[in-house]
Amino acid sequence: MPSSNKKKLFLLDAMALIYRAHFAFSKNPRINSKGLNTGIMLGFTNTLLEVIEKQSPSHIAVAFDTAAPTFRHEQFEAYKANRQEQPEDITVGIPWVKQIVDGFNIPILELDGYEADDIIGTIAKKAEYKDFEVYMMTPDKDYGQLVEEHIFLYKPAFMGNAVDVMGPKEVCAKWEIEDPDQVRDILGLMGDAVDNIPGIPGIGEKTAKKLLKAYGTIEGLLEHVGDLKGKQKENVENFGQQGLLSKSLATIKQDVPIEFNPEDLTYDGPDEEKLKALFAEMEFRTLTQRVFGEKMKKPAVKVNEQLGLFTGPAEDAEEEEVEEANPIPVPDQLATVTSMVHAYHKVEGLAAIKELVEYLEIQDEFCFDTETTDLDPNKAELVGLSFAYVPGEAFYIPVPADQEETKKLLEPLRGVFEDESITKIGQNIKYDALVLKNYGIALKGKLYDTMLAHYLIEPEGKHNMDWLAEHYLQYRPVSIETLIGKKGKSQGNMRDADVDKVVEYASEDADITLQLAQKLNPDLKERGLEKLFYEVETPLIPVLTAMEYEGVKIDKESLAELSTALEKDITEIEARVYDLAGVKFNLASPKQLGEVLFVKMELDPKAKKTKTGQYATGEEVLSKLAPKHEIARAILDYRELVKLKNTYVDTLPTLINPKTDRIHTTYNQVVAATGRLSSINPNLQNIPIRTERGREIRKAFVPRDEAHVILAADYSQIELRIMAAFSKDESMMEAFREGRDIHSTTAAKIFQVPLEEVTSEMRRKAKTANFGIIYGISAFGLSQRLNIPRGEAKEIIDAYFKEFPAVSQYMNDCIEKARKNEYVETILGRRRYLRDINSRNATMRGYSERNAINAPIQGSAADMIKVAMIHVHQWMLEKQLKSKMILQVHDELVFDAHKDEVDLLKKEIPKLMTKALEIEVPMQVEVGVGKDWLEAH
Repeated sequence: MPSSNKKKLFLLDAMALIYRAHFAFSKNPRINSKGLNTGIMLGFTNTLLEVIEKQSPSHIAVAFDTAAPTFRHEQFEAYKANRQEQPEDITVGIPWVKQIVDGFNIPILELDGYEADDIIGTIAKKAEYKDFEVYMMTPDKDYGQLVEEHIFLYKPAFMGNAVDVMGPKEVCAKWEIEDPDQVRDILGLMGDAVDNIPGIPGIGEKTAKKLLKAYGTIEGLLEHVGDLKGKQKENVENFGQQGLLSKSLATIKQDVPIEFNPEDLTYDGPDEEKLKALFAEMEFRTLTQRVFGEKMKKPAVKVNEQLGLFTGPAEDAEEEEVEEANPIPVPDQLATVTSMVHAYHKVEGLAAIKELVEYLEIQDEFCFDTETTDLDPNKAELVGLSFAYVPGEAFYIPVPADQEETKKLLEPLRGVFEDESITKIGQNIKYDALVLKNYGIALKGKLYDTMLAHYLIEPEGKHNMDWLAEHYLQYRPVSIETLIGKKGKSQGNMRDADVDKVVEYASEDADITLQLAQKLNPDLKERGLEKLFYEVETPLIPVLTAMEYEGVKIDKESLAELSTALEKDITEIEARVYDLAGVKFNLASPKQLGEVLFVKMELDPKAKKTKTGQYATGEEVLSKLAPKHEIARAILDYRELVKLKNTYVDTLPTLINPKTDRIHTTYNQVVAATGRLSSINPNLQNIPIRTERGREIRKAFVPRDEAHVILAADYSQIELRIMAAFSKDESMMEAFREGRDIHSTTAAKIFQVPLEEVTSEMRRKAKTANFGIIYGISAFGLSQRLNIPRGEAKEIIDAYFKEFPAVSQYMNDCIEKARKNEYVETILGRRRYLRDINSRNATMRGYSERNAINAPIQGSAADMIKVAMIHVHQWMLEKQLKSKMILQVHDELVFDAHKDEVDLLKKEIPKLMTKALEIEVPMQVEVGVGKDWLEAH
């Protein structure tokens, strides 16, 4: 099932889509004035655009076949031998299509000896392991064999048919099979005339389905050939090996020697110059307008008349000439800094800065932006600041590398930055606030962040300034790469760039951000999001700024000890595995591990194989074996410890800031569509807590000095309490009000036993059901989590809804309301748009239905802890406490607590957190104190 928390990767099968475009335009060719048939290019581009515009992939790539023979030709000389010669328009169109893909800044994947489907299969599996939702875009049925829980076959709309997204359930239903992997057997039995795969004579689709229902695989059929009769038996006996060969030919490889680097596949928009030139040559006027915007209107912008300091009669006259010399952009073009009227000024020296301040002081709001040397605000040095308060005009102040000199230049600006009556506008303004804080200046008063505003309007969209400018202003900003070079080791920083070019670049940033704020305001108001924006998201900015600035101290010695202990544990477990196996092998090799477990040790006679023919040895497989076989448990322990050591224990020390000797995580407000905060460097949300060794990592998070301790305050079962309040289920609400254990109460209900007779196993099952229901868990999903038969899991879910009918009704009501509005809302009106809730596609509709139930609950929990953080932060400031709030992880707040203030914090913080948002079910906050985070948690 698609997950909102995953990155979305689209992999396009170029040749399948090119042939599809060829057939679409074969009877109605598109010939331009130069005699070029552009049907292939037009059809492909339309398909590509539909995906980009409607699916908003975070990552994308296009796979091509090459002219070189593949391993299948070596395996079977007649492979694809009966294919007709490639149509001329396809031969001509392929190089153009590659240029178009390049123009969109999308990587091309191709490798001699392999077909596009093998490349896609390999990348899809690698991406799925890295937490991506993968969509294989192709009309080719063969891809059904690759489909898994997070890998989908995406068949584009064609000739009146809607888009068809197929998951495992849909693939199995289409072919009447039990497992998507059996698509290979279907194709092996019936063959494929297009690719000249022979199959077994006399077996078509209907017979193939029937045989697979009886015998599972071609191998199974050959083992039971004696059950067959007549001509069918004769054909299977004579051509059985041909069927196996056909299955092999139809098998999409997943071990192509091609790397998967997510950064290389990130989609950030097209190369405007390159793509416009291509579209012009092919005469794609409508597509140009679609990609690069409508006809631009002449901007009603005048140079600010009050600014006599920087603009006089002579400059005004010059601007009139510029306006004539730079006409309104022609249709199908985005405006740029060279085509639009503007007045951007360099402000140098204290006197000029003070004069600019006089004008900033009389504004109700102004926009500003910082130019720095680093993306990490705690490492960044200020290069300059830009300001704008009327559209079309901006001012840039360059500052020197010497930080003391820079502080002197900034001093006149302190007043306007700290003036609480002036609204400050910015794009990702938290970054700028942190940079200023490192130079001794606090950002006070109301803040307006365009990135945050758009996040509330379109939670799952892109929020970077370039994208917003193109879509809201039909304007293409100057690329930073024109100043400091392309990404990579050779890229410079703003300090190295030509100052006059930086004036244009930085001033444009402030100007465009100001204009975006004016464009986004009506949308915020129309959608009822102003309260959430002004009372939650923007007041949270200074809270997060303070937390990121403070950072958290890390005990490097503790981590070093843990690393040594983990190394010892890993070595011991590795030796234990070899002892149990009776042989040494590469424990990190799934292929070798599979052979040891299922060939040498014969742990499971029904062990499944992957599409590449090797045994599956993933966590799910090993977890099922673990209760019966010690070696499976040992391998799981080995993998967990290796991950802990490499991902956390050995990495955390490298993130310590040398200036502060602390780790400064960066909190993201605009990543999770649910409203939850995320964090990077390090990702606090992923620090393990389920195992003893995983929890030990928290031991390394320590107070700043001997006068402080760590205090942790954690909401207890926040989402379950919210669900109880939303559903108004009396049984659940009563349990929370009376302080009973909710999981034991649930177990007593669904297993029909007195509360005192609930066993730990019953409670475990009830707990999994409680949390699973929030996420729309199925009987299959519950059976997998609890390792119980699907029938028993279904009985638990049925009993749950019988005992908690209001929860069932709430879920149905959520879905019905979402169908009507195509969005759901949290307590504070945070929206989650569910545009596929009425889709005819069952997979997409089911995904939206689950979000309709979960998003209001998870989003309200996010709203609650954000409000709590704001209230706690304000209270601590008012009381002028020495203690600091330093971390937010899931439903927990962590404090560097001064020992003299611990009792006060333990008393007041739970009050502020439980009263953040009033609901009908009482909230509970658990507080712990310790010498480190582990002890406090």
